Amino acid sequence: MARRKTSAPRRGSLAFRPRKRASRLLPRIKTWPEVQLDTPRLLAFVGYKAGMTHIVMIDDRPNSLTSGREIVVPVTVLETPPLIPLAIRVYRRDVWGLKSFCEAWVEPPKELELWRKIPTFRSTDLDKSLSVINDNIDVISRVSLVIATQPKLTGGLSKKKPDLLEVKVGGSDIQSQIKYAVSILGKEVRVTDVFTEGQFVDVLGVTKGKGFQGVIKRFGVKELPRWHKHRKGSRRVGSRSPTIGALSTVPQAGQLGFHRRTEYNKRILKIGSNGYEVVPAGGFPHYGIIRSDYVLIKGSIMGPPKAPIVLRYPIRPPKWAPQGPPIITYVSLESKM
Repeated sequence: MARRKTSAPRRGSLAFRPRKRASRLLPRIKTWPEVQLDTPRLLAFVGYKAGMTHIVMIDDRPNSLTSGREIVVPVTVLETPPLIPLAIRVYRRDVWGLKSFCEAWVEPPKELELWRKIPTFRSTDLDKSLSVINDNIDVISRVSLVIATQPKLTGGLSKKKPDLLEVKVGGSDIQSQIKYAVSILGKEVRVTDVFTEGQFVDVLGVTKGKGFQGVIKRFGVKELPRWHKHRKGSRRVGSRSPTIGALSTVPQAGQLGFHRRTEYNKRILKIGSNGYEVVPAGGFPHYGIIRSDYVLIKGSIMGPPKAPIVLRYPIRPPKWAPQGPPIITYVSLESKM
């Protein structure tokens, strides 16, 4: 008689606890990489998820079994309208870490309609704030820009309220970073000014929300045998002991989805300005057409259509670095309906 198995893998990784709803739809970036760049530039960009399609490209991975041959790759299309930097914010370091030292805001363009996001907005004395920053350049450890998106320029969003995000300026030295940040205040920054085709990026966003779910769907635990007599149902865990009064690691019902997540090392395959190069017949479902710049990301990413997605320079880049953009021979424009 075969011996019955009495062990099973635990359900659900503790690395993702607490599985709670995200505090905001556009995630703020908590960690920034240290990149080596010849000239200063922004280290992140914001786009909006349009949908997915597939392409045919030449595999340029050197150690791949299909290297040099055509392969079919699923891609996610992001619409990336130009950003407008509204403020420069500098930080100084003390024994407690980085502390905000000074910031300077410019008067936003009227077409941005910033009053929808900040009804009580008042611009600061730019020259006075910049003089304070330049006089204390020796104590500054980080330079950041507060950027605003322009959802009005997209083809699939109906909202007019801009999204605000603080983005670090990387590359070169602090003095060059401040000079670069001041030079682009109030001006449009395109995705080609931040990223290049073929490079790797980290993708930050919020997953699809699925509401309050039980343990079967939330953690994938095995349903109790239905032929046995159950006093309180079969789609539940057998026992919670000894979790009462202690930190529970037993799967329980609760929120599923709408979690903040980060995917590392997703490759940018193409950056373009003509959306009709990638928009399928009839437009993307639940989104429509693309009117602004777009980015093709290899594979799938989190979130539903129209969700804001943050692209950041990779914080742990792979050892293999592509020499340039891949050769794309075909982009599927068939209807996704």
